[in-house]
Parts: sequence; C-alpha cells; structure tokens
Amino acid sequence: MATTNDLKNGLVLNFDGNLWQVVEFQHVKPGKGGAFVRTKLKNVLSGKVVERTFNAGVKVDTATVDRRDMQYLYRDGEDFVFMDADTYDQITIPAPTVGDAAHFLLEGQSATVARHDGAPLFVEMPAAVVLEITYTEPGLQGDRSTGGTKPATLETGFVVQVPLFVEQNTKIKVDTRSGEYLGRVSA
Repeated sequence: MATTNDLKNGLVLNFDGNLWQVVEFQHVKPGKGGAFVRTKLKNVLSGKVVERTFNAGVKVDTATVDRRDMQYLYRDGEDFVFMDADTYDQITIPAPTVGDAAHFLLEGQSATVARHDGAPLFVEMPAAVVLEITYTEPGLQGDRSTGGTKPATLETGFVVQVPLFVEQNTKIKVDTRSGEYLGRVSA
C-alpha cells in the first residue's frame, strides 16, 4: 500500500482488478478545495491509456513488480527467449508482451523484463540503442545540406527515417520510445 503522494513514473498500481503503470502524474493544489493528483495510467496487459484523478493522500494498492536485467537470446517462432543474467534461468515471453521493444532487440542484448507473480508484464529497452543500417538508398552528392529524409532498414528489420547523407553499413543511434534517428555513431 502507498498513498497518492508516493506516486512516481513507472510505479505499477493494482486497482479495478487490473495492473496499471503510472505514465504521468501531477500534484495539483487549487486555490479552493483539497489537493488532488491527476494521473495518466497505462494498462500493463492491454496497453490502454486512461486518465484518472485521485484525492491527495488516498491509499492506493501497489503491485509487486520484479524488474530484472535479462539478456535476449533468440526468437522461438512468435515468442522471445530471455535469460536471467544472475540465475541463468530462461523464460519465454510472447510477442504481444514484448511489444515495440522487438524492433530494437538483437541477440545478446540486455533489456529489463518486468514480472508480477512470475508472469512477464512488459519489456523495457534502454532509452536509445545503437544499430547498423543494412539497407538504404545511396546518398547523392549535395544531399548533406538539405533537410530531407529517406527510409533505412536496420539490422533488426525495423525501418527508420534517416537524413539523406546517411549511408548503408553505418551505425546509428535510435530512440527506442519513438523510433526516431538520433545520430550517427563513430566506430
């Protein structure tokens, strides 16, 4: 149990029979009346996002979520196999649970796996990852100063928009939350 004053991003709450992760929260103290907390919550299983307002100081039931760094080993059909770096236990996580993190996973890469009562809830990637471009159209002379972009296929198969001057076999940094190009990485 915690109070609404203890809310923070990433905290998982247990109410209405579901698990909800706090995406955003804001403590509001109006001039008249009592303070309250405005939150944006994401259903851990379905991904549905709702806004919910709580009175300040109200008790909320928090869920025990075990977050562990795990190494991604390989894909088994539609499932992903991860290994706990400490115990060497392997777990299989279905593709819907992995979600958009699948666009950025390479074999041997680390990710944070959140579990509740042993069941995987979601996979969190670092904010940015470095991946190599396996295919993109060649850039033309003079493309360095224009603001245009072109599609580039990464080694995971995900397609990202990159500036025209970026070439094939270049390592780039990609934001895992938005899928945006952040810049080139020198070897």
